[in-house]
Amino acid sequence: MIIINLKKLMVEKGAREGRRVSLLEISKAIGIGTSTLSRIANRPGYNIKKEYIESLCKFFEITPDELMTIIPDDSKQQESPRAQEA
Repeated sequence: MIIINLKKLMVEKGAREGRRVSLLEISKAIGIGTSTLSRIANRPGYNIKKEYIESLCKFFEITPDELMTIIPDDSKQQESPRAQEA
């Protein structure tokens, strides 16, 4: 599963700039609706469009690997019985 670190990035940018960064500010700056940004921030594994990844990276001046974190899915890590037989 991929986690988008939006909340963390908002806090970090706000701390650097000495102010609060809101979803509304991000929405106006990059053209993504606040409801979509809220889903990105609050739903682990939300299916985010590539365009949104690029826009968020530009806004926060970061790379995609700073925007996203991969959380291993335990159920997919276990090999299937067929893979073990091979």
